[in-house]
Amino acid sequence: MAEEKRFAILIDADNIAPKYIKSILNEISNKGTITYKRIYCDWTGNIASSWKKVLLNNSLTPVQQYSYTYGKNSTDSAMIIDAMDILYDGEVDGFALCSSDSDFTRLAVRLREAGKIVIGLGESKTPAPFCAACNEFKFLDRITDDDDDEKSAKTSKKGSKSNTAKASSGSKKDKEEDKDEGEDSITPIETIAASLRDIILENGNETNGIDMGELGSRLQKRFPAFDTRNYGYSKFSIFLKTFDFLTMDHVGTSINVMLNIPAEDISVESEIVEMVKGYGDKGVNLGSLSSDIRNKYPNFNTKEYGFSKFEQYIRSISALEVRNVTPLNKKVFIKGK
Repeated sequence: MAEEKRFAILIDADNIAPKYIKSILNEISNKGTITYKRIYCDWTGNIASSWKKVLLNNSLTPVQQYSYTYGKNSTDSAMIIDAMDILYDGEVDGFALCSSDSDFTRLAVRLREAGKIVIGLGESKTPAPFCAACNEFKFLDRITDDDDDEKSAKTSKKGSKSNTAKASSGSKKDKEEDKDEGEDSITPIETIAASLRDIILENGNETNGIDMGELGSRLQKRFPAFDTRNYGYSKFSIFLKTFDFLTMDHVGTSINVMLNIPAEDISVESEIVEMVKGYGDKGVNLGSLSSDIRNKYPNFNTKEYGFSKFEQYIRSISALEVRNVTPLNKKVFIKGK
Protein backbone atom coordinates (compact mmCIF):
# COMPACT_ATOMS: atom_id res chain seq x y z
CA MET A 1 0.00 0.00 0.00
CA ALA A 2 1.37 3.40 -1.01
CA GLU A 3 2.27 5.76 1.77
CA GLU A 4 -0.23 8.57 2.30
CA LYS A 5 0.69 12.08 1.20
CA ARG A 6 1.45 14.56 3.98
CA PHE A 7 -0.17 18.00 3.85
CA ALA A 8 0.30 21.33 5.58
CA ILE A 9 -2.85 23.39 6.01
CA LEU A 10 -2.25 27.15 6.17
CA ILE A 11 -5.34 29.31 6.77
CA ASP A 12 -5.72 33.05 6.25
CA ALA A 13 -8.29 33.88 8.95
CA ASP A 14 -8.83 37.32 7.42
CA ASN A 15 -10.38 35.63 4.37
CA ILE A 16 -11.80 32.36 5.70
CA ALA A 17 -14.85 32.11 7.98
CA PRO A 18 -14.97 29.67 10.93
CA LYS A 19 -17.89 27.79 9.35
CA TYR A 20 -15.61 26.41 6.62
CA ILE A 21 -13.12 24.64 8.90
CA LYS A 22 -14.89 21.28 8.85
CA SER A 23 -15.03 21.32 5.04
CA ILE A 24 -11.34 22.25 4.81
CA LEU A 25 -10.24 19.45 7.12
CA ASN A 26 -12.49 16.91 5.39
CA GLU A 27 -11.22 17.82 1.91
CA ILE A 28 -7.56 17.53 2.85
CA SER A 29 -8.09 14.40 4.94
CA ASN A 30 -9.37 12.74 1.76
CA LYS A 31 -6.06 13.57 0.09
CA GLY A 32 -3.72 12.34 2.82
CA THR A 33 -2.41 12.98 6.33
CA ILE A 34 -2.49 16.48 7.82
CA THR A 35 0.79 17.28 9.57
CA TYR A 36 0.50 21.06 9.98
CA LYS A 37 -2.65 23.02 10.87
CA ARG A 38 -1.80 26.70 11.20
CA ILE A 39 -4.08 29.69 11.06
CA TYR A 40 -2.91 33.31 10.74
CA CYS A 41 -4.49 36.48 12.06
CA ASP A 42 -4.08 39.40 14.45
CA TRP A 43 -5.56 37.59 17.43
CA THR A 44 -5.53 40.72 19.60
CA GLY A 45 -8.57 41.94 17.69
CA ASN A 46 -12.22 41.07 18.14
CA ILE A 47 -12.03 38.33 15.50
CA ALA A 48 -10.47 35.99 18.08
CA SER A 49 -13.79 35.51 19.90
CA SER A 50 -15.47 33.88 16.89
CA TRP A 51 -12.53 31.54 16.34
CA LYS A 52 -11.72 30.41 19.90
CA LYS A 53 -14.00 27.34 20.02
CA VAL A 54 -13.11 26.34 16.44
CA LEU A 55 -9.37 26.47 17.22
CA LEU A 56 -9.73 24.27 20.29
CA ASN A 57 -12.09 21.70 18.75
CA ASN A 58 -9.96 21.22 15.64
CA SER A 59 -6.48 21.53 17.17
CA LEU A 60 -5.52 24.48 14.98
CA THR A 61 -2.32 26.34 15.83
CA PRO A 62 -2.93 30.12 15.85
CA VAL A 63 -0.08 32.26 14.57
CA GLN A 64 -0.07 35.86 15.77
CA GLN A 65 0.61 38.53 13.19
CA TYR A 66 0.12 42.16 14.20
CA SER A 67 -1.34 44.65 11.75
CA TYR A 68 1.52 47.12 11.47
CA THR A 69 -0.46 49.53 9.30
CA TYR A 70 -4.20 50.15 9.50
CA GLY A 71 -6.11 48.73 6.53
CA LYS A 72 -3.29 46.42 5.42
CA ASN A 73 -3.47 42.63 5.60
CA SER A 74 -0.27 41.53 7.35
CA THR A 75 -1.12 37.83 7.58
CA ASP A 76 -0.10 37.22 3.95
CA SER A 77 3.61 37.66 4.56
CA ALA A 78 3.56 35.47 7.68
CA MET A 79 1.81 32.67 5.80
CA ILE A 80 4.23 32.90 2.88
CA ILE A 81 7.31 32.81 5.14
CA ASP A 82 5.97 29.79 7.03
CA ALA A 83 5.12 28.01 3.78
CA MET A 84 8.69 28.44 2.52
CA ASP A 85 10.13 27.24 5.85
CA ILE A 86 7.96 24.11 5.70
CA LEU A 87 8.95 23.61 2.06
CA TYR A 88 12.66 23.66 2.85
CA ASP A 89 12.17 21.31 5.81
CA GLY A 90 10.99 18.77 3.24
CA GLU A 91 8.51 17.13 5.59
CA VAL A 92 5.35 17.49 3.50
CA ASP A 93 4.18 16.43 0.04
CA GLY A 94 1.58 19.14 -0.40
CA PHE A 95 0.07 22.39 0.86
CA ALA A 96 -3.52 23.50 1.40
CA LEU A 97 -3.64 27.29 1.00
CA CYS A 98 -6.92 28.51 2.48
CA SER A 99 -7.75 32.02 1.30
CA SER A 100 -9.70 33.94 -1.33
CA ASP A 101 -6.82 36.39 -1.71
CA SER A 102 -5.01 36.51 -5.07
CA ASP A 103 -1.81 37.57 -3.25
CA PHE A 104 -1.06 33.87 -2.74
CA THR A 105 -0.90 33.17 -6.49
CA ARG A 106 2.89 33.42 -6.69
CA LEU A 107 3.28 31.26 -3.59
CA ALA A 108 1.17 28.53 -5.20
CA VAL A 109 3.29 28.70 -8.35
CA ARG A 110 6.53 28.49 -6.36
CA LEU A 111 5.37 25.48 -4.34
CA ARG A 112 4.34 23.64 -7.49
CA GLU A 113 7.71 24.42 -9.07
CA ALA A 114 9.23 22.63 -6.09
CA GLY A 115 7.19 19.54 -6.94
CA LYS A 116 4.60 19.96 -4.20
CA ILE A 117 0.86 19.39 -4.55
CA VAL A 118 -1.04 22.64 -4.00
CA ILE A 119 -4.73 22.63 -3.12
CA GLY A 120 -6.43 26.00 -2.84
CA LEU A 121 -9.59 26.53 -0.79
CA GLY A 122 -11.58 29.76 -0.83
CA GLU A 123 -14.91 31.24 -1.80
CA SER A 124 -16.18 31.43 -5.38
CA LYS A 125 -15.17 35.11 -5.48
CA THR A 126 -11.52 33.99 -5.55
CA PRO A 127 -9.71 35.51 -8.57
CA ALA A 128 -9.13 33.06 -11.41
CA PRO A 129 -5.29 33.42 -11.44
CA PHE A 130 -5.03 32.00 -7.90
CA CYS A 131 -7.33 29.09 -8.83
CA ALA A 132 -5.30 28.29 -11.93
CA ALA A 133 -2.01 28.36 -10.00
CA CYS A 134 -3.11 25.40 -7.83
CA ASN A 135 -3.31 21.74 -8.73
CA GLU A 136 -6.87 21.84 -7.47
CA PHE A 137 -9.09 24.60 -6.11
CA LYS A 138 -12.18 24.04 -3.97
CA PHE A 139 -14.89 26.67 -3.59
CA LEU A 140 -15.90 26.42 0.04
CA ASP A 141 -19.21 28.23 -0.34
CA ARG A 142 -20.20 25.62 -2.96
CA ILE A 143 -19.04 22.44 -1.24
CA THR A 144 -19.96 23.21 2.39
CA ASP A 145 -23.16 21.42 3.43
CA ASP A 146 -26.12 23.52 4.56
CA ASP A 147 -26.10 21.59 7.85
CA ASP A 148 -22.53 22.70 8.50
CA ASP A 149 -23.55 26.32 7.87
CA GLU A 150 -26.34 26.07 10.43
CA LYS A 151 -24.12 24.44 13.05
CA SER A 152 -21.47 27.10 12.68
CA ALA A 153 -23.86 30.04 12.56
CA LYS A 154 -23.84 30.44 16.33
CA THR A 155 -20.06 30.17 16.46
CA SER A 156 -19.45 32.85 13.86
CA LYS A 157 -22.30 35.17 14.87
CA LYS A 158 -20.34 36.81 17.68
CA GLY A 159 -17.47 37.72 15.44
CA SER A 160 -19.52 38.68 12.39
CA LYS A 161 -19.46 42.39 13.12
CA SER A 162 -15.71 42.49 13.67
CA ASN A 163 -15.12 40.31 10.58
CA THR A 164 -17.24 42.66 8.50
CA ALA A 165 -15.36 45.70 9.76
CA LYS A 166 -12.01 44.06 9.06
CA ALA A 167 -13.06 42.94 5.59
CA SER A 168 -14.23 46.44 4.75
CA SER A 169 -10.91 48.04 5.66
CA GLY A 170 -9.86 47.88 2.00
CA SER A 171 -11.19 50.42 -0.47
CA LYS A 172 -14.59 49.94 -2.11
CA LYS A 173 -12.90 49.96 -5.51
CA ASP A 174 -10.60 47.07 -4.52
CA LYS A 175 -13.54 45.01 -3.30
CA GLU A 176 -15.44 45.59 -6.54
CA GLU A 177 -12.39 44.59 -8.57
CA ASP A 178 -11.97 41.37 -6.55
CA LYS A 179 -15.62 40.53 -7.13
CA ASP A 180 -15.32 41.09 -10.87
CA GLU A 181 -12.18 38.95 -11.06
CA GLY A 182 -13.83 36.13 -9.14
CA GLU A 183 -17.00 35.96 -11.24
CA ASP A 184 -15.24 33.89 -13.90
CA SER A 185 -13.53 31.49 -11.50
CA ILE A 186 -16.20 28.80 -11.87
CA THR A 187 -15.81 27.32 -15.33
CA PRO A 188 -18.99 27.63 -17.46
CA ILE A 189 -20.78 24.33 -18.02
CA GLU A 190 -20.51 24.83 -21.79
CA THR A 191 -16.71 24.89 -21.52
CA ILE A 192 -16.76 21.72 -19.43
CA ALA A 193 -18.96 20.01 -22.02
CA ALA A 194 -16.62 20.94 -24.87
CA SER A 195 -13.61 19.69 -22.91
CA LEU A 196 -15.31 16.38 -22.13
CA ARG A 197 -15.77 15.83 -25.86
CA ASP A 198 -12.17 16.73 -26.65
CA ILE A 199 -10.70 14.55 -23.88
CA ILE A 200 -12.66 11.50 -25.00
CA LEU A 201 -11.78 12.06 -28.67
CA GLU A 202 -8.09 12.66 -27.97
CA ASN A 203 -7.50 9.97 -25.34
CA GLY A 204 -10.34 7.45 -25.62
CA ASN A 205 -10.75 4.24 -27.54
CA GLU A 206 -13.03 4.36 -30.58
CA THR A 207 -15.03 1.40 -29.28
CA ASN A 208 -14.83 1.59 -25.49
CA GLY A 209 -14.37 5.31 -24.92
CA ILE A 210 -12.39 6.29 -21.82
CA ASP A 211 -12.32 5.16 -18.19
CA MET A 212 -14.38 7.51 -16.03
CA GLY A 213 -11.54 7.92 -13.53
CA GLU A 214 -9.11 8.96 -16.24
CA LEU A 215 -11.69 11.34 -17.70
CA GLY A 216 -12.14 13.03 -14.33
CA SER A 217 -8.38 13.24 -13.76
CA ARG A 218 -7.72 14.84 -17.15
CA LEU A 219 -10.59 17.28 -16.67
CA GLN A 220 -9.19 18.28 -13.25
CA LYS A 221 -5.80 18.99 -14.83
CA ARG A 222 -7.40 21.29 -17.40
CA PHE A 223 -9.54 23.10 -14.82
CA PRO A 224 -8.03 23.06 -11.29
CA ALA A 225 -11.21 24.60 -9.86
CA PHE A 226 -13.46 21.90 -11.33
CA ASP A 227 -15.63 20.17 -8.76
CA THR A 228 -19.03 18.61 -9.49
CA ARG A 229 -20.36 20.26 -6.33
CA ASN A 230 -19.89 23.64 -8.01
CA TYR A 231 -22.75 22.62 -10.30
CA GLY A 232 -24.96 20.97 -7.69
CA TYR A 233 -23.88 17.33 -8.05
CA SER A 234 -22.25 15.17 -5.39
CA LYS A 235 -20.83 12.51 -7.75
CA PHE A 236 -18.95 12.72 -11.04
CA SER A 237 -20.97 9.83 -12.52
CA ILE A 238 -24.27 11.64 -11.86
CA PHE A 239 -22.84 14.84 -13.30
CA LEU A 240 -21.87 13.03 -16.54
CA LYS A 241 -25.39 11.65 -16.96
CA THR A 242 -26.67 15.18 -17.52
CA PHE A 243 -24.88 15.37 -20.89
CA ASP A 244 -26.97 13.79 -23.63
CA PHE A 245 -23.93 13.32 -25.88
CA LEU A 246 -22.37 10.86 -23.41
CA THR A 247 -23.14 7.21 -22.69
CA MET A 248 -21.76 5.15 -19.81
CA ASP A 249 -21.02 1.44 -19.76
CA HIS A 250 -20.04 -0.75 -16.78
CA VAL A 251 -17.04 -2.94 -17.59
CA GLY A 252 -16.31 -5.12 -14.57
CA THR A 253 -15.66 -2.74 -11.68
CA SER A 254 -14.92 0.18 -14.02
CA ILE A 255 -17.15 2.60 -15.88
CA ASN A 256 -16.33 3.64 -19.44
CA VAL A 257 -17.61 6.90 -20.88
CA MET A 258 -18.26 7.15 -24.63
CA LEU A 259 -19.53 9.75 -27.04
CA ASN A 260 -23.09 9.15 -28.13
CA ILE A 261 -23.00 10.23 -31.78
CA PRO A 262 -26.57 11.13 -32.86
CA ALA A 263 -28.02 9.29 -35.84
CA GLU A 264 -28.18 12.57 -37.73
CA ASP A 265 -24.37 12.78 -37.71
CA ILE A 266 -24.13 9.49 -39.62
CA SER A 267 -25.66 11.14 -42.69
CA VAL A 268 -23.85 14.46 -42.24
CA GLU A 269 -21.44 13.68 -45.08
CA SER A 270 -24.21 13.45 -47.69
CA GLU A 271 -25.78 16.58 -46.20
CA ILE A 272 -22.51 18.48 -46.71
CA VAL A 273 -22.39 17.40 -50.35
CA GLU A 274 -25.92 18.74 -50.83
CA MET A 275 -24.92 22.04 -49.22
CA VAL A 276 -22.04 22.45 -51.66
CA LYS A 277 -24.30 21.58 -54.60
CA GLY A 278 -26.59 24.41 -53.54
CA TYR A 279 -23.83 26.91 -54.27
CA GLY A 280 -23.57 25.77 -57.88
CA ASP A 281 -20.47 26.14 -60.03
CA LYS A 282 -19.14 29.08 -58.01
CA GLY A 283 -18.44 26.83 -55.02
CA VAL A 284 -18.44 27.88 -51.38
CA ASN A 285 -15.77 29.39 -49.16
CA LEU A 286 -14.33 26.81 -46.74
CA GLY A 287 -15.06 29.01 -43.74
CA SER A 288 -18.64 29.67 -44.85
CA LEU A 289 -19.25 25.95 -45.30
CA SER A 290 -17.95 25.30 -41.79
CA SER A 291 -20.39 27.89 -40.40
CA ASP A 292 -23.30 26.41 -42.36
CA ILE A 293 -22.60 22.93 -41.02
CA ARG A 294 -22.29 24.06 -37.41
CA ASN A 295 -25.50 26.07 -37.67
CA LYS A 296 -27.35 22.92 -38.74
CA TYR A 297 -25.40 20.52 -36.49
CA PRO A 298 -24.34 22.42 -33.32
CA ASN A 299 -22.51 19.36 -31.98
CA PHE A 300 -20.53 18.74 -35.16
CA ASN A 301 -16.87 18.02 -34.44
CA THR A 302 -14.37 16.83 -37.06
CA LYS A 303 -12.44 14.98 -34.36
CA GLU A 304 -15.31 12.51 -34.15
CA TYR A 305 -14.41 11.46 -37.68
CA GLY A 306 -10.68 11.20 -37.00
CA PHE A 307 -9.55 14.60 -38.31
CA SER A 308 -7.98 17.46 -36.39
CA LYS A 309 -8.81 20.07 -39.05
CA PHE A 310 -12.04 20.81 -40.91
CA GLU A 311 -10.26 21.13 -44.26
CA GLN A 312 -8.80 17.62 -44.00
CA TYR A 313 -12.24 16.24 -43.25
CA ILE A 314 -13.73 17.93 -46.33
CA ARG A 315 -10.90 16.64 -48.50
CA SER A 316 -11.73 13.10 -47.32
CA ILE A 317 -15.22 13.29 -48.89
CA SER A 318 -14.83 11.74 -52.33
CA ALA A 319 -17.51 13.90 -53.98
CA LEU A 320 -15.80 17.17 -52.98
CA GLU A 321 -12.56 18.96 -53.74
CA VAL A 322 -10.87 21.98 -52.17
CA ARG A 323 -9.23 24.56 -54.44
CA ASN A 324 -6.98 27.50 -53.61
CA VAL A 325 -8.76 30.34 -55.40
CA THR A 326 -6.29 32.83 -53.90
CA PRO A 327 -3.46 32.25 -51.39
CA LEU A 328 -5.85 33.23 -48.58
CA ASN A 329 -9.12 31.93 -50.00
CA LYS A 330 -10.01 28.24 -50.26
CA LYS A 331 -13.27 27.11 -51.84
CA VAL A 332 -15.09 23.79 -51.90
CA PHE A 333 -16.57 22.47 -55.17
CA ILE A 334 -18.37 19.38 -56.37
CA LYS A 335 -15.61 17.26 -57.91
CA GLY A 336 -15.45 17.62 -61.70
CA LYS A 337 -17.18 21.04 -61.81
